Amino acid sequence: MTSVVERLHGGSPVFSVEFFPPRDEAEEIILWRAIRELEAFDPAFVSITYGAGGSARDRTIRTTGRVAQETTLLPMAHLTLVDHSVAELRNVIGWYAAVGVRNILAVRGDPPGDPNGEWLAHPEGLTYAEELVRLCRELGDFCVGVAASPYGHPRSTDLDSDTEYLVRKLRAGADFAIAQLFFEPEDFLRLRDRVAARGCDTVLIPGVMPLTTPRTLAKTVELSGSSVPDSVARRLDPYADDPAGFRAAGIDLVTEVGERLLAEGVPCLHFYTFNRSKATREIVGRLGLVPARAA
Repeated sequence: MTSVVERLHGGSPVFSVEFFPPRDEAEEIILWRAIRELEAFDPAFVSITYGAGGSARDRTIRTTGRVAQETTLLPMAHLTLVDHSVAELRNVIGWYAAVGVRNILAVRGDPPGDPNGEWLAHPEGLTYAEELVRLCRELGDFCVGVAASPYGHPRSTDLDSDTEYLVRKLRAGADFAIAQLFFEPEDFLRLRDRVAARGCDTVLIPGVMPLTTPRTLAKTVELSGSSVPDSVARRLDPYADDPAGFRAAGIDLVTEVGERLLAEGVPCLHFYTFNRSKATREIVGRLGLVPARAA
């Protein structure tokens, strides 16, 4: 099984994609259509998000296992600390290994129901993502990633302390970090500079979302924790009542962000897909990240 880091060191820039587990049979059909459509584009890896506890967790494991066993794609499974004892975390990590998954994104996770609510550790669980990184590394030959926040985590007091927490996760044994959503290339590049200034040499991957609708723009605001910059608003606001125009302008904008990041030497662009493939395929095609056989 190839690791995420190995796929990123191939000499040419690549892209990766993120999906979430389906909630029902109809969503599963949509998800697998997107997976098959993107498979021909040979993403470096495919990330499956994680719902703590119950059926959501089980769907994540099942979906990740299917990707490992039924496609040519390299899966990366998410894992969070929310509502899990250490024993349960060990079981989930073991399930991932059993289905052939050796790449894990280790994140603390948000409080159920209210991402900005008070975070409480399970009484028999772990408190910090760096502890989860160590647990993954103790239990097997896993390639482990962590999350990074270009604007700082909402619970961090400032960017310096937030960067220090990220460096601690990386030094605990993480192989790479994926930056959550941001609007302008400089936001990611400043994060990369802060990490480098602390003497931490790591693979840092920017996360991007195709801005195809006002809903995806609002989701970017929600997930990034940042308001829409004037430079972005000037591009998109004129198309608030023009769906086709908004989509075209959004695809252009995200393509330009990708071009700047690739010019700055990032090894990979990580696309949040909402379980759809068309916009991602358009952008990676424009950026020249498509293998010759899929072009």
